[in-house]
Amino acid sequence: MASNMQQRQDLRNLAIVAHVDHGKTTLVDAMLWQSGVFRENEKVAERVMDSLDLEREKGITIMAKNTAITYNGVKLNVVDTPGHADFGGEVERTLNMVDGVMLLVDASEGPLPQTRFVLSKSLERKLPLVAVINKIDRPDRRIKEVENELYDLLIDLGAEDDQLDFPILYTNAKAGVAQNSPDEQGVDLQPLFEAILAHIPPPSFDPEAPLQFLVTNLDYSDYVGRIAVGKIVGGRLRAGGQVLLLKKGQPAGRFGLSQVYTYRGLERLAADDIAAGDIAAVAGVDDAFIGDTLADPEDPRALPVISVEEPTMSMEFSVNSSPLAGREGSLLTSRQIKARLEKETLYNVSIRVEPGQATDSFKVSARGELQLAVLVETMRREGFELGLSKPRVITQLIDGVVHEPLELAVVDVPDEYVGVVTEKLSARRGKMTRMQNNGQGRTRLEFEIPTRGLIGYRSQFLTDTRGAGILTTLVIGHAPHAGEIAGRSNGSLVSDRMGKAVAYAIYHLQPRGSIFVEPGDPSYPGLIVGQNSRGEDIAVNITKEKKLTNMRASGADEALRLTPPRRFTLEQAMEYIDDDELVEVTPKSIRLRKKDAQKLGGARKKI
Repeated sequence: MASNMQQRQDLRNLAIVAHVDHGKTTLVDAMLWQSGVFRENEKVAERVMDSLDLEREKGITIMAKNTAITYNGVKLNVVDTPGHADFGGEVERTLNMVDGVMLLVDASEGPLPQTRFVLSKSLERKLPLVAVINKIDRPDRRIKEVENELYDLLIDLGAEDDQLDFPILYTNAKAGVAQNSPDEQGVDLQPLFEAILAHIPPPSFDPEAPLQFLVTNLDYSDYVGRIAVGKIVGGRLRAGGQVLLLKKGQPAGRFGLSQVYTYRGLERLAADDIAAGDIAAVAGVDDAFIGDTLADPEDPRALPVISVEEPTMSMEFSVNSSPLAGREGSLLTSRQIKARLEKETLYNVSIRVEPGQATDSFKVSARGELQLAVLVETMRREGFELGLSKPRVITQLIDGVVHEPLELAVVDVPDEYVGVVTEKLSARRGKMTRMQNNGQGRTRLEFEIPTRGLIGYRSQFLTDTRGAGILTTLVIGHAPHAGEIAGRSNGSLVSDRMGKAVAYAIYHLQPRGSIFVEPGDPSYPGLIVGQNSRGEDIAVNITKEKKLTNMRASGADEALRLTPPRRFTLEQAMEYIDDDELVEVTPKSIRLRKKDAQKLGGARKKI
């Protein structure tokens, strides 16, 4: 069989992988420009590959996407993958489509946990590597040390001798230059293109094999319905042709392909016929799902199903039951929420949805807090209103012992914050495994810590390090339950009635803790309007106005000085709430509330 294999010299399929914010998407932008994809006068957004609004705002890539660049008559199918571990499902699928990997590392920060995650997956699949050290213009660059760290990481991951033989290029993606040594003066990205052609092998295929197409991604079009994206492993895709859908190796229906697409630049173009080795997309197979095979009906041969790492965290999504429900959103019912979550599972292999504990609620499991927050933020922008519970880790029973997810937390901080970070992570059951001083006043620490211990820590970390620290995490397995971890020690100030917050009431509540609302904000029984400085919950009247008499001195009211309220982002709100609390999410607001307004959290009456 192997002797019949042929190579497509006119093709290269590669994934571009790296840690968050190391410049992958910027480098793809520069490659697109220099290959002549855009016209001289064409208006193109910066970070053109990040097409979701959320990706632009957060500066991260969430969905894996592919583009095609032509260089010297060779088509390079480049897949830009997410750098965040929460989107590991995207990375896993991407590596099934490619024959090599371009690994991007920051010239100062070096390889970080996500680099480790993607590299280990690449080494498992024996994918050849082209390494790129980016941001060589940084004043704090440590090029030689970063190279050594890269080799150390590969050896640590068990790379074989031939896998350690790879080219290293040095780039400044923003300026669009690549060079073969750090001391050269680069002009353009030609050395990078040449290295890809020389070191990433062309796709191999058997010219006599029947059609085999592995579905690795899904898209949707209002015109043609579901679009399945993947690699043609064997045979040819023809528009109008018949295919057999195989699910887990078993036939699941015969379909006619209404459209067949190829990629050029960022465009998906209709084609009549696409040969083996290429990355393509097809329409007309409405039941196709990630991991399925499209095969020749006369000679169906299934491909291995894609496996994805299991979720580590879950959260209850419920109908918004607050008195303010329906004022800002248009999608409110459990039926609408259920349909939207089921649609998400079609695109996102690492998300699971099942019925929740209460009626009108759904348990959503994902790879981490960020992935859950991105899903909620997306739904919120679509017009949904939701109630969200506190995130919980998913435990496993192994040999009769409860095991919980364990993460590697890598912290890069200025030297003066090493003490406070170590103290906080140790209190959350973290164990320091490594400490390295990088010079220039910064230290890198590595901790093994239960995922549970990281819930609610990110915002605390940014406060403790005055925003100067970098925290990155990676799930590394499961470990026996580490015992209790102290949660939030403060109680809540809980509103006991409907109305609107009043400056007079806020002013007199300020000494009791921090306030989350400002004058004019709506209030209802059970709404959390602040954090108590003590441990218990207190029921308060946030709508209380001053008793007016004619004995007041004019101008006395002007002396009310209010501290600006504490506002939460979605991630901060999810991290902050306690077990008996919910986050109320609407298209315009994020509020915190008690699950049961009748109990008011067992609060005492005050004011």
